[in-house]
Amino acid sequence: MSKLGKGLLIGFIALLVLVALGITFTIGWRPFIGPSARPLTDRKFESTPQRLERGKYLASGCIYCHSPHHWNAPGMPIQAGMEGSGEQEPYADLPGRIVAPNLTPDKETGAGTWTDDMFARAIREGIGHDGRALFPLMPYQNFRELSDEDVASIVVYLRSLPPVHHELPATEIIFPVKYLIRGVPQPLEAPVPDIPPDANSPKYQAHVAKIAGCADCHTPMVDGTEVKGMALAGGQLFRGPWGSVASANITPDDTGIKNYSEDVFQQAVRAGVVNGQPLSPVMPSMAYKNMSDTDVEAIYNYLRLVPAVQHRVDNTLPPTACKLCKQRHGGGDKN
Repeated sequence: MSKLGKGLLIGFIALLVLVALGITFTIGWRPFIGPSARPLTDRKFESTPQRLERGKYLASGCIYCHSPHHWNAPGMPIQAGMEGSGEQEPYADLPGRIVAPNLTPDKETGAGTWTDDMFARAIREGIGHDGRALFPLMPYQNFRELSDEDVASIVVYLRSLPPVHHELPATEIIFPVKYLIRGVPQPLEAPVPDIPPDANSPKYQAHVAKIAGCADCHTPMVDGTEVKGMALAGGQLFRGPWGSVASANITPDDTGIKNYSEDVFQQAVRAGVVNGQPLSPVMPSMAYKNMSDTDVEAIYNYLRLVPAVQHRVDNTLPPTACKLCKQRHGGGDKN
């Protein structure tokens, strides 16, 4: 081989090494080889009255996202008789078509052929029944904190739903997002115990706030990354059939919920009303309306202790650029 040939070969090998190192220390290899997933087991969760009751309570959010709604009707109610039967997500600006699948036990269009561990792995580990990585609009990273017993209860309840035949299109995520999300799921490798319910326990407060997804909607994001220093400070935009709405600042600042009493907060969470004024129906109060006093109080106590962030969000004003949250929302130019 000539000197030129040897030089080109060495250069090519060096380039391959640099590319390999670059991938290893940036996006990783999961986008190319697929998500990390543990093997499925044959475990089956026994149905008991206690699990059915607990599962119904916990799965209210599942039903909200996995049901077709009357998006243009007041309150955007779920279509009668279609609870849990799946829905193409209506949010604008999603990277493709995101479909929340039919969770009812219909064997042709739903989850009637899924095993209990397929359910459990999807809920907490982000791996669909078919082995694909779920788009993180499904908040499985939050649900990792659900105890083993709570997951069993959810699965038992979903099994009890009436089967609904509801054909849906497949999720189709655009390039390169469809590959990048493969790096997100992580298997659970140890049992997850229950956390005793206590509204005054910081551990339980943080747990309930995470399961409820408060930060998911109330923390502004740019290109899928949270804006630094803006946790729970609002401004994240939600565009859809309801129009364009920015989430509220729920930190204990004067521009947030510092002056909310616990009663006002409970009305906001459960009824979607603040001081007699209805919130946008994009706030899923129908999913939270049956939340227990202990859990609502736990979230309220949690939000009283998070860092206060001065950030005005006012959906009654025209949207303007906000230098703090990097979004365009009402009152943005006043920050």
